[in-house]
Parts: sequence; C-alpha cells; structure tokens
Amino acid sequence: MIQSFDHCTIAVRDLDAARSFFSLLGFEEEKQKTTVIKGEVFAGYMGVENLEADHVTLVVPGLSPRFEIQLLHYRNPEVVVDPLCTRLDKTGYNHICFKVNDAEAMVERLKSNGVEVRSELKGFHDRLLYFITGPEGITIELAQWGVEG
Repeated sequence: MIQSFDHCTIAVRDLDAARSFFSLLGFEEEKQKTTVIKGEVFAGYMGVENLEADHVTLVVPGLSPRFEIQLLHYRNPEVVVDPLCTRLDKTGYNHICFKVNDAEAMVERLKSNGVEVRSELKGFHDRLLYFITGPEGITIELAQWGVEG
C-alpha cells in the first residue's frame, strides 16, 4: 500500500537555473545528498548506457511528509530534449502540482523573478490554480485549497 508521494526527478541542462527556480518555491539543496551517479550499477538500474550525471536532492525543510525534487544533470550521455514537453495535450507526463498557502503571492514572487505564468487564476473544486513554466519547459501547477474561485 502506498504511504505517500516520495520524489519527482527532472533531467535538466542548466543545473544552476533549476536550483534557482525551485528555491523560489521554497526548496533547499540537501548537500549530503548531492552526488555524481555513474557506473554499471546505476546504468543498469536506469537503463542508460555509460550513465554519468550530477544528482541533486532538493527538499522543503520541515515539510511532512517529506517530498523531494531530484535534479539530474547528465554529463553522459548527451541528454535528449523533449520537443513536446510543454504540451498538455499528449500522453505521458502532464504536470506536477504543489499545494501553496497563498497562490497569488507565490505567482507574484515567481513573475518578479522572470518565471513564466502560463494561465490566469482559475477557481476549480474549492481551489485557486495557476500553471507556471518550470525548468526545461515542464508544467508546474500551484493550488491553494479552501478558496472559491
């Protein structure tokens, strides 16, 4: 039986930009969990030949249950860019949503730091929702519960 959501891994070309983006959402890097993954064991586990990648773990301090964003920055092989990653009308990964306590304030903070807000505020099922663009063009949604839209 599932106990909770554990982590989401995002492959990025610009590791520093991804770190900066997630810091705006309140994530911090766990230095003791930042490493380079490589070798036969990791290559076999992930199914990626000659794998070598920076692996950075980001967490929101004090959040319970714990949730991680894991950033992978491939040194080898060269990363394949998904030309359709921004589209929500395709199969596969669509988006991830983070619950926030003040969606409008969060969106203003993100906008002031150059983050693209992809939608206007939307009220839906007792929530306020926004879509924003994350690292590598992935879609991230912010949800504030308990508010009529």
